[in-house]
Amino acid sequence: MNNVRQFIAFRVFFNCRFYYPVFTVLFLDFGLSVAQFSILNAVWAATIVLAEVPSGALADIVGRKRLLVFAACSMLVEMVILCAAPQGNVNLLFGFFLVNRVLSGLAEAAASGADEAIAYDALQDLGLADQWGNVLDVQMRLRSGMFIFTMTLGAVVYDPHLMTHIADFCGSAITFAQSDTLRYPIYLTLVLAVLTLVSTLRLDEVRPPATSPVAGDRAPAGSVIEAFRLTLDSGRWILKTPFVLAVILFGMLFDGILRMVITLASQYYRMVQLPESSYGVIGSVMAVTGMFIPRLARWIAENRSPATCLWTTAATALAGLTGMTFFWPILGLVPALVAFSALYMVGFYVSYFVNQQTASSRRATVLSFKGLAYNLSYGGIGIIYAALLEFKKRGLQGMDGLTEDVENCVFMNTFDWFPISLGIGLVVMAAAVMIRRRRGR
Repeated sequence: MNNVRQFIAFRVFFNCRFYYPVFTVLFLDFGLSVAQFSILNAVWAATIVLAEVPSGALADIVGRKRLLVFAACSMLVEMVILCAAPQGNVNLLFGFFLVNRVLSGLAEAAASGADEAIAYDALQDLGLADQWGNVLDVQMRLRSGMFIFTMTLGAVVYDPHLMTHIADFCGSAITFAQSDTLRYPIYLTLVLAVLTLVSTLRLDEVRPPATSPVAGDRAPAGSVIEAFRLTLDSGRWILKTPFVLAVILFGMLFDGILRMVITLASQYYRMVQLPESSYGVIGSVMAVTGMFIPRLARWIAENRSPATCLWTTAATALAGLTGMTFFWPILGLVPALVAFSALYMVGFYVSYFVNQQTASSRRATVLSFKGLAYNLSYGGIGIIYAALLEFKKRGLQGMDGLTEDVENCVFMNTFDWFPISLGIGLVVMAAAVMIRRRRGR
């Protein structure tokens, strides 16, 4: 069970970072522009897309532990780079952040699939594969608890005024400035990077069996050529396995839309008249839902059909997104929490069913295809929504008022695109699954 414990530790330390509540303003306070921030995020997403599937195949061939150690080392180096990033020279600063984003993308791609694969295989070797749902439940609840801690503390140590008040309360005359607190969340995350590396080094490598549970499915020999062969073979297997393909496609639809809404959450909070000082607390409240949603999802997955899992998730997401379109002052937070809780359900169900159906010899590769699908969905939805915003904005060019008022009006007028798109996507995918079943019969 060592790998299960280290897998949980890795997920907690790797994903919960102290700078997340101030992510955007951190980049801007260093001296970067909004345009440079957008470019860096695009580089990060592109790196993940390009490295996602090849890294999964390498994990299945050279070993999952090696990929996870690489991910942990990349995280450590990316945090060191942020700690040493200079201020003043914008071009040099951009170069530091560019390297940071590439390393961060490589770390995400290397970890995706390999972490679940090494833990699931360890359970399978012990004949405890049926306990995977329990592992996911514990992992998600612990990660949510850690997320609450990092979100709260990260926001506190970044605020110079609050840090000054705390120092004054403790009897100290120290006065903090933004330049002092700028790197505090980064230093704390560097500690998490060290703990992440320790957890990966303590993993036990579990090699895929010579023959997987699928007849004739042999684990390949270690080479780059075999990595590409395994990638193509796994892609064909997904296309020929309707259930796994459907799970990944439905997960792709939910994840892309819900993640985009979460990305826009701070703008939504402003529209429902929530004070900016409450955003960190709201993030912690969201994490609290992650402490009980996985347990509910596990019960449904173990006692009900996959269709029930799908429709309960769809009902939760659609109810939350539809409620958000009304932009109720203050009370608008409630439907937002409902919508965001659906993302925990998606994460649980997709991992539960894909690992259950996938042979050990290709598990990390298949999970990497899932990650690739998610990031393509998120990026595609982002581009489409940006084009929609620009189109709507042109229609309001003659509107009197400040540019900020126009932006807010466009945001509110286009938000209903999210529940409508999710509803249409669900209908189309459900129809495709039904047609596929009828043809199969």
